[in-house]
Amino acid sequence: MNPMKYAQLVVALLALGAFAAGCKPPSEPSAPEARDANARQLERAERQTQEAAQEMEDYTYAQRAEFVATMQSQLNAIQRDLDQLEAEIEQSNDAAKAEAQPRLKALREQAARLNTRLDDARNATESTWEVVKAGFKEGYSELKIGFDQARQWVSEKIAP
Repeated sequence: MNPMKYAQLVVALLALGAFAAGCKPPSEPSAPEARDANARQLERAERQTQEAAQEMEDYTYAQRAEFVATMQSQLNAIQRDLDQLEAEIEQSNDAAKAEAQPRLKALREQAARLNTRLDDARNATESTWEVVKAGFKEGYSELKIGFDQARQWVSEKIAP
């Protein structure tokens, strides 16, 4: 499978995982069951993030344009997910909003830094490619894990 198709599959799986992490079953589980389910969802999301990060390592300098396009698509998906998460939070009570705002702000700042790293990848030279790609990989993993933790927090604190 070529790297572009694999990356698109990874993006789809990550989006599905983020969506699934935000969903609640029709019957409300007990608190320990909910914590276990949330922990499993977070572990699954972290595993998917690690797989996506591994995929990033497979891009060569010659595939830089594909890498940038794929990662821009993933960043756009995360931005949409952040917008959706923010909309859910806006419908909650004032205390939850106040608690969520710093989390959202931190995620937005991480996304902005990752966009800068993507610009670095776009402008990388062959000699800087591996370092730039590794920096993006690290930033992406941190952002994805942070988003998944925020999604979990929303499902525990806010979602019905």
